[in-house]
Formats: sequence, C-alpha cells, structure tokens
Amino acid sequence: MRKQWTMGALTAVAVGIFAAVAVGGADQPTQAKPAKAASAATTAWGFKLTAIDGTPMPMSKFKGKVVMLVNTASFCGYTPQYDGLQKLQSEYAAKGFTVIGVPSGNFMGQEYKSNKEISTFCQTKFGIKFPLAEKAEVVGEKRIPIYKWAAETLGEDNAPKWNFHKYLIGRDGKLITAFPTKVEPTDPSVRSAIETALAKG
Repeated sequence: MRKQWTMGALTAVAVGIFAAVAVGGADQPTQAKPAKAASAATTAWGFKLTAIDGTPMPMSKFKGKVVMLVNTASFCGYTPQYDGLQKLQSEYAAKGFTVIGVPSGNFMGQEYKSNKEISTFCQTKFGIKFPLAEKAEVVGEKRIPIYKWAAETLGEDNAPKWNFHKYLIGRDGKLITAFPTKVEPTDPSVRSAIETALAKG
C-alpha cells in the first residue's frame, strides 16, 4: 500500500510549487545548450558516488552507458517528474541507458533529512527502480565533485538552478548537454538527445 503524504508534506509541496514559479523558474533557460569542449581527458567515469543505502557507487560502474544525472527532491512542485524519469528508465534501460538521481536539499530544503526516508518515499510513491545516490550538495562550494566538474564543463549557466535539473552524459563519459528543470523528462527534445546518444554506442 502506498504511503500517504502528511499534512506537513503537502504544505511543503504547496510552498515548493510557489517557490518554483516565483524563484526557480524565471531565471532558467528554456532550451538545452550544447557542451563546451571538455578539459583534458576527464570523464564522468572517474567520479565516485555513494548509493542511498550507503554502499559505494562509482560512476565507472556505468561506463559505456548513457546517463541522465538528476538532482531530485521530495517536496518540490516538480517532484512528479519522478514519473517521467522512471518512464525513461523503463523504456531505454535495455538499450544502455540509466537515470541516476541525486537527492538534494539545496533549493529551499525540499528534501527529507535522512536517506532512508528519501528511499522509502521514492519506492512507495513512484516505484523508482533507477539508482539513487545519497543526499548531497549539487551547487555552491560544497557541491560534490561530479557536479563541480559538470558546471565547469558546461558552464555555470547550465548548472542546476532548481530541483530536477538534468545532465546528459554519453557512453564515453563526456557531458552532452543539460536540460533545465522546466523541461519534462519525456519531452521530445530529451528523448531525441537520449536516442542520439544511444545510437553512438
């Protein structure tokens, strides 16, 4: 049986919707931008994440796959995008694609405090099957290394401005592009980019 949201959670979502419109939406680009030339030979496969259950999750585990790296949140107006992300996972996983969710409270603290709560929410509310990293910083000086690298590679204008920002990484571990929060996971532009990247396998 799916877990019901508490009144506090519903209030947080309502606040998140208002904040996303008033704060997070206005300054976000509406179109994905192509990657700038990556420096040296650094790729995503050189970074290490920790899974939401506390076990090591090196990016090298996904080498050869197309990866969509998404900073997620449980109490955001865009939280329903989990449905679209899972649809992409179900549709393209067999072809060599995976979503990786990175829960974060960077934007108005719209995430549970514990990894266990996040994991339970994702499984019971959305049936998430794709890998989730532990809760982490994705912007600012304390952001985890892979997000620092991504911002340096694509530019700060393509770094997360809100929850559910999406980085697309090719089979070679290089960043391809970024899609801002407002672009739905199942948008034709996202599907096209994924299919183009998969075809390069």
